[in-house]
Amino acid sequence: MNRTEAFSIKEAAYQSGLSEDTIRYYEKIQLLPQPNRKSNGHRVYDHTNIEKMKLILCLKKTGLSLEEMRPYVQLSLDSDLTDYPELYHMLQQHQHTIQEHIQSLQQISHFIDIVLERTPSLRPPATSCTSESQDHRVPLNRHNLLKSSVS
Repeated sequence: MNRTEAFSIKEAAYQSGLSEDTIRYYEKIQLLPQPNRKSNGHRVYDHTNIEKMKLILCLKKTGLSLEEMRPYVQLSLDSDLTDYPELYHMLQQHQHTIQEHIQSLQQISHFIDIVLERTPSLRPPATSCTSESQDHRVPLNRHNLLKSSVS
């Protein structure tokens, strides 16, 4: 692949996952550098520009604000983050926050599993091998749900 290949804004948007409007906005607020332009004024992007766009999209998915991601985007793509201890520490803290969110979402998912398991329309049909068709499950109530989601 030719690393000096030039891409239109439409091609850059497709490759990066950002919309054309978002790319223009990020250039306007100087999160992305101003691109080179053809003689007709059309924007031209290279692989480095697209990699920065992908980085922004990734950081955006982690929940960083545009201002929080600005120092990371301004680094070169091959920078060693340990050379920037304050940025390194901030990203570690952000990762810890994300891990806490994941744990919380797992607890919520577990709660939903419990509710769905106890939904009568989702119960398996009674088989002829059982002498009783009674449901011996623990009744669904707040105490039982909280107890099972903690364990």
